[in-house]
Amino acid sequence: MAENIIEVQNLSKHFVVKRSFWGKPTMYLKAVDGVNLTIKRGETMGLVGESGCGKSTLGRTIIGLYRATAGKVFYAGEEKQGIDKEIQMIFQDPYASLNPRMTVGDIVGESLLLNKICATSSETKKQVQELLELVGMNTEHINRFPHEFSGGQRQRIGIARALASKPKVIICDEPISALDVSIQAQVVNLLAALQKEFNLTYLFIAHDLSMVRYISHRVAVMYLGNIVESASGKELYEKPLHPYTKALLSAIPLPDPAQQKSRQRIKLQGELPNPLFPPKGCSFSSRCPLAKEKCRQEKPPLVSMDERQVACFYATT
Repeated sequence: MAENIIEVQNLSKHFVVKRSFWGKPTMYLKAVDGVNLTIKRGETMGLVGESGCGKSTLGRTIIGLYRATAGKVFYAGEEKQGIDKEIQMIFQDPYASLNPRMTVGDIVGESLLLNKICATSSETKKQVQELLELVGMNTEHINRFPHEFSGGQRQRIGIARALASKPKVIICDEPISALDVSIQAQVVNLLAALQKEFNLTYLFIAHDLSMVRYISHRVAVMYLGNIVESASGKELYEKPLHPYTKALLSAIPLPDPAQQKSRQRIKLQGELPNPLFPPKGCSFSSRCPLAKEKCRQEKPPLVSMDERQVACFYATT
C-alpha cells in the first residue's frame, strides 16, 4: 500500500470579517473547520463541493499561502512549515496567475533561479525550453507575454511553472474551470500523462463531477468547511452514502437522453446556511431529508465505514 505523502489533521482556516472599535476580532468566517484528509503518494485525490464550501481555501492552506488558524499539515511524515518547493500549485485563472509584464521564459524560469536549480542563464533557458516542450508549447514562445496566448496555452504555461521546481505534489485549484470545454480534456490528459511520467501526486479541486470521476483515484466531498464523505472514485460514484453526496451526483448529466429523462434528481429543500452563522450540529442539517433532532444538536464525526469515511449519523451502507 502506498504511503501517505500529505496528512491533514484538524486543519482550520478562519477569516476575520468584523472587528470591534479597538481592533479585536468579533466575527469569523470558518472557511475550513477541522478538516482531516490523507493523500497517498502517486494518487489523485479529487475534492468536490459547491462554490464557497472551502475547497480552494483548503488547498491554499495546505500549500502555505494561507496560515492555518489551527491544525497541522504533514508532508512525507514531517510537519510542514511554510511554503515548500516540493509542493506546487496550478491556479484557477490562467491569466490572473501570470505576471503580464514578464515573458514566458521569465515566468517559468523564475522558480529555477529562486530554487537554485540552474546556475547560469543559458542553463535556465535550456531548462525552460524543455519544460515548455513537456507541456506541449513551442520553444519560440519563450519571449512572448501572457496576453499573446489563449486560455489553454496560458494554463499550460502555469503547469510548466509548477513543474519547474521538480515537485512531488501539485495542488490543482480548479485548473480547467476557466477553459473552453474543448480544451478541458486536453489539459486533464496532459496532467494525467505528467503524473504517470513523474509519479506526481495531485489534489484536484473542481466542481465538474464528471471530470473529477475521470481523473481521480479517490474523492472527498466538502460542505461548508467540512469533509462529509471520502472514498475511492468508483465506490463514491456508484454508491454514495452521505445525503449531500447523493444530491451532488444526481445532478451530473447523463450522455444517454433516455436515461437522463427517466432519472430521479434529488432536489434539496430547506434553507442554505449562512457561512457566518453555521448550524449548531451537522452543517447539512437544514437541507438534509434524513435530519433528526440529534443532527441539529451534535456535529457528526467523520468515521470509517466499509473502506470509506462519512460524516452522518444516519448513513447506511
